[in-house]
Amino acid sequence: MTNDGMIDLLVSRLLRDHGKSKHHWRKAIGPIRLYSRDTHPHCNWNATPAGSTGDVALIESLLDDLRLTHPLLTSS
Repeated sequence: MTNDGMIDLLVSRLLRDHGKSKHHWRKAIGPIRLYSRDTHPHCNWNATPAGSTGDVALIESLLDDLRLTHPLLTSS
């Protein structure tokens, strides 16, 4: 999966489960940062969500779940 694909997946799940708008969630998620697989062999990506405390908690929880099923991403 690519980092853009991960953002799309995050947005679609958040939109489905919590409403609001695509723009709202994309802005709250922010960019996905990729790291070298040499230094991060088990999970090479991270996001730093911003926004309300509730939104950040929802995003962080979903990020934790998706790291288990998609630990390694490629650049888009």
